[in-house]
Amino acid sequence: MEDIKSIVAKNITELRLLNNMTQMELAEKLNYSDKTISKWERAESSPDIAVLVKISEVFGVSLDYLVKSENIDETVKEHKTEETKYNRRAIAYISESVAWVIAVFAFIITTLIVGANTFQWLYFVYALPIVLIVKLVFNSVWFNPRHNYLIISALVWSILATIHITFLYFGINVSLVYILGIAGQIVIILWSFIKKPKIK
Repeated sequence: MEDIKSIVAKNITELRLLNNMTQMELAEKLNYSDKTISKWERAESSPDIAVLVKISEVFGVSLDYLVKSENIDETVKEHKTEETKYNRRAIAYISESVAWVIAVFAFIITTLIVGANTFQWLYFVYALPIVLIVKLVFNSVWFNPRHNYLIISALVWSILATIHITFLYFGINVSLVYILGIAGQIVIILWSFIKKPKIK
């Protein structure tokens, strides 16, 4: 088991690094020299109780936190986990928005070439299923797989709506295609009740 001096040394070092602070900057806040901070961090000496209280105030942690081991590891792990979640969501949203950007680009280019707005709005109709496919991929890899059922439901209905709208543009009514959606929805609901066996 680590002695208290080593634990304090480790916690001060990791808190300082976590807060992007140099030994000199910490020394200035505590009115000590950077050499003293260095000695504390190498466990050659340890700050007295009054200084430990001041250190806890600087880093916004409790005194108890400074003298216990494995606190920092958990904090860093939680911080990295939150950062990873945020980055993954950002990547997913950016990837989903690419389909809309392409649809807008295609709409503008086609309108400029054709000179009139006729079929170009269909690009946005086709973009929706693509966005849902991208969302399904990212959700399967990084997020909650249980949400896949909702995304797949939305995807099925969006594909059927795309088919219906496309045929309507050519004057053909294929509204019966939604019967496939009802059948598909029943399959998806039943599929959602299937649970993976728990490994003991």
